[in-house]
Amino acid sequence: MDAIVQSTEIEDVIDFEINEPKLPERQGKRRRYRTIWISDIHLGTRGCNARMLIDFLDSTDSETIYLVGDIIDGWRLRKSWYWPALHNDIVWRVMKRAKRGTRVIYIPGNHDEMFRQFTGMTFGGIEIRRQAIHQTADGRKLLVLHGDEFDTVVMCHRWLAFLGDAAYGLLLRMNVAINTVRRWLDLPFWSIAKHAKHKVKNAVEFISRYEEALAHEARARGVDGVVCGHIHTAEVRDFDGVAYYNDGDWVEGCTALVEHFDGRMEVLHWAEEIAARDAGNVRRLAA
Repeated sequence: MDAIVQSTEIEDVIDFEINEPKLPERQGKRRRYRTIWISDIHLGTRGCNARMLIDFLDSTDSETIYLVGDIIDGWRLRKSWYWPALHNDIVWRVMKRAKRGTRVIYIPGNHDEMFRQFTGMTFGGIEIRRQAIHQTADGRKLLVLHGDEFDTVVMCHRWLAFLGDAAYGLLLRMNVAINTVRRWLDLPFWSIAKHAKHKVKNAVEFISRYEEALAHEARARGVDGVVCGHIHTAEVRDFDGVAYYNDGDWVEGCTALVEHFDGRMEVLHWAEEIAARDAGNVRRLAA
């Protein structure tokens, strides 16, 4: 019976038509990376910065791309249906990468946990995994997982997680309104949710404990580091020789983690990239 319910839920979430994208792919030279990690896109919510992510996908290429959970927000879609054409455009672009030979590995998170029942299977060239081990160009082994397993609120107090999600959703709706006004004023993207998170002491302490727990798990597994998402806070840290990487999100920070071909890791802040590019275009036009 549970399998039937789960199957029905996933059909409800993925029952949309994927056609040619509404936005054409941006032409021009793309940056190439060995590996890209992105997570916490939250397709199906108004907080998802779809246009910014599409710009990122149209500006970059990689041999491998990891989708590190919360790609689709099943929690939100169960409450109310929201799926604009731009969200189709993102799915189409990812599937097109897989078709063209990019290895795409999808590690579902807590908001898209309905896909975890398909762990070990491949759909449209996209591999679904619970966790993965990635070997960098310089020989390091990195554990890749979403990270909700190390969030005690999600694991032990699920009702509190849903309550927190509702409050967080309110902040994201405020984000949309604020940034609509900022666009009118030609101001760059700014996240009130991200700002509030870094100002609240308990949130800062939670993030620190979360990072330490993930680093400890990597050490226990005998790997050199960990790549995760979940807490919407991009970060690169070292814990006594164990590397901690968080690729961030696409509702607050709009960030991605990339591996260069020499194994060097970097967090890309795409809102800043777009702002710098737009400023450069203005200077060229004024010259």
